[in-house]
Amino acid sequence: MNTQPETQIVTSTRVSCDGASDIRGGAALGHPRVYLEIDERGFVDCGYCDKRFVLKDGPADKAAA
Repeated sequence: MNTQPETQIVTSTRVSCDGASDIRGGAALGHPRVYLEIDERGFVDCGYCDKRFVLKDGPADKAAA
């Protein structure tokens, strides 16, 4: 079983997360939609589901390569 939070590479510093984008049935099975801002670290984690959004070609993306 994989217990690591999901990571998504994005091209914008402003992202939204509802915790259900990949779940059949949609947001009713996730959490309230939140809008997050990626800072100078190059990533941001959702406070509800711990999904990590990494800015493409940003500091966190280069560190993972």
